[in-house]
Amino acid sequence: MAILGIDVGGTFTDAALLTDGRLTTAKVRTEARQEDSVVEAARAVGAADVERFTHGTTIATNGLLERKGARTAFVGTAGFEHLLHLRRQNRAHLYRLCADHPAPLVPLERCFGVRERIGPEGVLDELDLDSLPAIDAEAVAICLLFSFRDARHETAVAEELHRRLPGAHVVASNEVSPEFREYERASTTAVDAYLGPVLGRYLGSLADRCSKSGLMEPLVMRSSGGVASLAEAAAHPAWVLVSGPAAGAVGAAKLGRRAGLENAISLDMGGTSTDVCLITGGKVARAGERMVAGLPLRLPTVDLHTVGAGGGSVVWRDSGGALRVGPESAGANPGPACYGRGGTRGTVTDSNLLLGRLPTRLAGRLELDRDAAARALAGFDPAEVVEVVNAEMLRALRVISVERGHDPRDFALVAFGGAGPLHVCALAEELGIGTVAVPAAAGVLSALGLVASDERRDHVTSYVRPLADVSELPREGEADLRYAGQSFELTVPLGGNVADAFHRAHEERYGYADRDRPVELVAVRTADVRPGPELVLPPAEPLEVSGPTVVELDGATCWIPPGWVGARDGGDSTLILTRT
Repeated sequence: MAILGIDVGGTFTDAALLTDGRLTTAKVRTEARQEDSVVEAARAVGAADVERFTHGTTIATNGLLERKGARTAFVGTAGFEHLLHLRRQNRAHLYRLCADHPAPLVPLERCFGVRERIGPEGVLDELDLDSLPAIDAEAVAICLLFSFRDARHETAVAEELHRRLPGAHVVASNEVSPEFREYERASTTAVDAYLGPVLGRYLGSLADRCSKSGLMEPLVMRSSGGVASLAEAAAHPAWVLVSGPAAGAVGAAKLGRRAGLENAISLDMGGTSTDVCLITGGKVARAGERMVAGLPLRLPTVDLHTVGAGGGSVVWRDSGGALRVGPESAGANPGPACYGRGGTRGTVTDSNLLLGRLPTRLAGRLELDRDAAARALAGFDPAEVVEVVNAEMLRALRVISVERGHDPRDFALVAFGGAGPLHVCALAEELGIGTVAVPAAAGVLSALGLVASDERRDHVTSYVRPLADVSELPREGEADLRYAGQSFELTVPLGGNVADAFHRAHEERYGYADRDRPVELVAVRTADVRPGPELVLPPAEPLEVSGPTVVELDGATCWIPPGWVGARDGGDSTLILTRT
């Protein structure tokens, strides 16, 4: 059985081909047209007759970050058409008066209202489609009040807009995020509509290129950690917004479980950013909402926290003379100065090269220029650069562990990405973590996660009522709960006594539980999951090392500092590092 996974990153496109226990990997440079990189990566690993092909893409993410989406309109209930501009509050950060909100994806002149109103007891004002003005847009987002409870009016508006604008991408909020909280639901729907034409064009072009190259049509990784068809991804781009990083976390969880590390923290440091995720019981943590480019996205997603710290992060000094690293990145072109492609600004990769932590040749036969790195970092201490970027990653690791009631000392660190294994030991020391796992395929672990990912389709049902009034719940899934009167909820697994599980979770997170206070059920989250193929990796050569030393891996490099030892027994390809 041949299984192919291809993950497109900002600098490199990674491919992993698993054929009857034999793993073949490759890295190729990411081109401006991602579909070209996908086909080239498949060619590089010799993929021909594959039975499963899974793909992770950054097209949706880049389209949102760079504001290169479609000309989008927004339709809301009359009187609430400016919901995207009203937001939750006037300030982006409550105690930072100078911080501004990002501009909404839809300007005021393309926000429209339609006369209708649905309340708790049913229809209050009948829908008047004649009140809907003429709209000129490539995409339309529809979010009517309380459509998460009753979608009749919203569905009728969507049908009318499909009739008026047959070529537009029309999205109704009940299709993508049928949950309460109007602003978050509206924001999610606007993102989905805004990215629809962009991702649709890419996926259509990808399908065409794959067909001409003899490749099967790929599945696409969803933000929730499962895969879906191209048609499903094209219909709702918001579902695949963090496609690639989700695959890395899934791969880290599977390899951690193989190594006997059920509780771990994944550390994915690439060329532009670092993604971290908590893994408990061998499964990645998931969240019902996250912020992307300053916009709330209320969808099931792998609970990743991302910071602008990567191998290509640029070194600079602020107006006060302090050393700063990132979030600006040298990207794929020209890349770090040591790549010899015309880059003149120093980066984290240049610093690691000058510190002797990188070989002279990287994956993809890329020769590194030490002299160019020294020129670019003139006036900067490479060791200080590494300390600064480590501090940024430490903050991210503490967000998903300490700030959520978890002691990082109870977890292992699983490091991957091209740069993750270079920094992981120093980060583990700062957090008091004694065990680090570095997969042999650390440089292409996101592609490997795609190989073994499940097919997953998530569902959410809104309740917003006392838990005592709900007679029956699904046996599997998760529930969003809160004490009556609270503004935000905690997610606990279904099965057993859900109220007790919530009290325990509340005490773990906030330090107390009020068992006499009524509990409110906000939503129930379930998923249809079809398990992916079993991940069977070829054994690696046994290895025992002690720091300081450098270990070259598949697509990555691991730096083992003094006071650390590493062992790989040959039965598993993961290198386990421990502090002496």
